[in-house]
Amino acid sequence: MHTQLAATLLLGVLLIDPAAAQQPMPTPAALSERIKDVGSINAAGLSALKPGTILFTDHRDTPANPESGLIPYLDWGKARPAERAALAPYPAYAEPDYTITVNGVSKPRHETLKVYVAQGRFVLPKAPEAVDLSSYATLAFVSKMDPVIRHKALSPADVTPTKDPAAAFAKRPDRPWCAPGTVCIESRYDLEGKLPLGVKLANRLEDGASKKVAEFVSFQSELRILPPAEAAGLTALTGIDAPVAGGLEQTIFWVNQILRFGKFLAVVQPVPGEPGKSVVTTYMALAIKADVLERKQEYARVPVLKNLLPAQVLMGNSSFNTGTSISAGLPVYARNRLAAFAEALAKN
Repeated sequence: MHTQLAATLLLGVLLIDPAAAQQPMPTPAALSERIKDVGSINAAGLSALKPGTILFTDHRDTPANPESGLIPYLDWGKARPAERAALAPYPAYAEPDYTITVNGVSKPRHETLKVYVAQGRFVLPKAPEAVDLSSYATLAFVSKMDPVIRHKALSPADVTPTKDPAAAFAKRPDRPWCAPGTVCIESRYDLEGKLPLGVKLANRLEDGASKKVAEFVSFQSELRILPPAEAAGLTALTGIDAPVAGGLEQTIFWVNQILRFGKFLAVVQPVPGEPGKSVVTTYMALAIKADVLERKQEYARVPVLKNLLPAQVLMGNSSFNTGTSISAGLPVYARNRLAAFAEALAKN
């Protein structure tokens, strides 16, 4: 029962909200007026993209379909290989294989994932060297985002994949998480709106269960400025024929419920032929455990929970989705956070 309630908790885990650190966030109506939905960001020309306008896509061909916009992890690598290479926890990341024990019997398990990816693009009327991404790569800055998400510094020694290397966490093969030069963060988000009631109902229905649903989501992440050599390779991802001036990345490598990983990535390049302007391409990716999305029958017998199916809540198609932030569902939240990030860079 816990799977679908957790789906909504994680909507706000990843995307950095710079505007909240500097000024009140614009109203959702003002934000939506700035966003132009397109089928493909990379196919849209830069010449017609004016400062103040944001191109946006999350590949949702049929928004009313609960799982439209989600792609199986393996299919993601085949359909958009540059995107998967940049937005997975690390380039060689694979769906986890691990061992579970049921009634004293151990057996192997392969976990399949589905990925939500939102992409945005906007132009700034200033040169790339005037865009200071390092001012966003601090714990103090991240702590000023959405006030309902609390953050604190995390010791690299306390990183979950490091402490429990046998578990199905995203332990890096090339280096440890939170290596020198990165910011290591532990975060907590307490459920809002109608969701705490849903958690209480779920826990009551599973009164004998050994593991109760948490009324919060906790997660660990690494925030860093990409090294120049690593950032340089992102031109294949953005599709813009111009050198990369900088990249900002926040990777969620451990979450207590529903997700396996998440990433926010921002890439700054000069506008080709216009060195006094910058084009910023942003990405938000969340990998959801596929078995969570497939759990439906157990809710059908409970009228109040019929609209709490994981895919519906996650994609903002449930009566439990309210407001304009995390509780509204991932697509609305991603759009608003992208617009807030664009505004922060424009005013910084």
